[in-house]
Amino acid sequence: MRTWVSCARCWGSIKHGKRGRGTMTTTRPANHRAIFWISVLALFTAAVANAIRSGASEAMKLELFDATHGASSGELIATALGNAFLGFAISLLVISPLLDKIGAKRIILFAAACFVAGPALILFAPSAGGFDAINTALNAGMILTGFGWGATEGSINAITTTMYAEDKTGKLNVLHAWWPAGMIVGGLLCVALFGAGLGWRALIALIMLPGIVLAIWAMRHEFPQTESTVAGVPFGEMLAEPFRHAGFWIFPAIMFLTASTELAPGAWVQVALTETVGMQGVLLNVYVAAIMFAMRHFAGPLEHKFSDMGLLWMSTVPAGLGLFLLATANSPVTALVAATLWAFGVCFMWPTMLAAIARRYPRSGSWGIGIVNFSGALAIYLVLPQIGKIYDHAKIEKAGGQAAFEALQPGSAGMHEVLVHAAEVSFKTISIIPVVLFFIFGAVRLVERNRKN
Repeated sequence: MRTWVSCARCWGSIKHGKRGRGTMTTTRPANHRAIFWISVLALFTAAVANAIRSGASEAMKLELFDATHGASSGELIATALGNAFLGFAISLLVISPLLDKIGAKRIILFAAACFVAGPALILFAPSAGGFDAINTALNAGMILTGFGWGATEGSINAITTTMYAEDKTGKLNVLHAWWPAGMIVGGLLCVALFGAGLGWRALIALIMLPGIVLAIWAMRHEFPQTESTVAGVPFGEMLAEPFRHAGFWIFPAIMFLTASTELAPGAWVQVALTETVGMQGVLLNVYVAAIMFAMRHFAGPLEHKFSDMGLLWMSTVPAGLGLFLLATANSPVTALVAATLWAFGVCFMWPTMLAAIARRYPRSGSWGIGIVNFSGALAIYLVLPQIGKIYDHAKIEKAGGQAAFEALQPGSAGMHEVLVHAAEVSFKTISIIPVVLFFIFGAVRLVERNRKN
């Protein structure tokens, strides 16, 4: 026990206390409700874009890559999907420390512009020319759309924790409930438009509409400064704050793993599971998102009862079980059972991690939140292509080699068997991550309880 306490002292101030501890008192702007709902729309738009990218990925892979690069098409589309997270990560890292220098309003308007320009570039990709030009345009469009997502996260989280400093976990979870709401809308649009025979281009074009509304709405309002700036924390001190506390850096490391548990599988279900469970993978995402939307409204009371680390620690168990069962799901029923467990496990992870860092290190302001967000985005950028590689390797190995795989007919029993095996291997690999998180969250929780006592 003394070892853990000693480690905690080395880490610095890993704080946990009652509500309000470590927060700064701020005055809400008169238009705080409008600002909150603009933030909701920005995150909702990013979520719709994410759902549509995932839902359209199989159709894009089929049209753009399968005919010419069938053996590596999984890795190619996974890399393109992952590049949205690269854009997310880059814009987060640049924007977060400069939020008050640039102004939240300008950043939200930049996000809106990216939600229009990024999809436009993706739509241009099929007519770009040869394979290299198509692949470049597709990936550039994904990165640009990711810029919009990163600009959104880089601003709205810091704004929300400033306006609602006394209820950071609860309000951030309510805000982030609109992420799964956007996933639901985006997923249902995928089902409806594909069912109507309109194809993936119409879906990608729809992302632009909420982006335009966001720009018009944001132009009408002024946005507040962040918590650290309102409290008079100098810019240089805000930048230095994370480096003064070794314990701060535990949280980006944890976020790398929690994001890999939540968002990487979500981006992959359409590609990996549609052929294996007898239902569209995007419908699983819609179902999971509906559970997350409901559950995130209860995060505040649950955090009061169990603490943020306790809530996250408990979440790892259903998350790990759900991912493992997704690996072996072979019907709509088994897929829904697995998805239910996974949804209950991951629903609190992202917003609660952001609230945890904002509560423990409020003087780090938008920069501290941005570092943790950046780590989550970087995780998906790095992990998603690796899942694609694992999937491609498993399908070729199961088929008996690349030539044997290319000889299989789409829709045949042999192809189905190969894809089932590839999906199982890829999801079982991801299911290891929540097991690691179980021990990490347990250790942090134990350290903090001992420090508190």
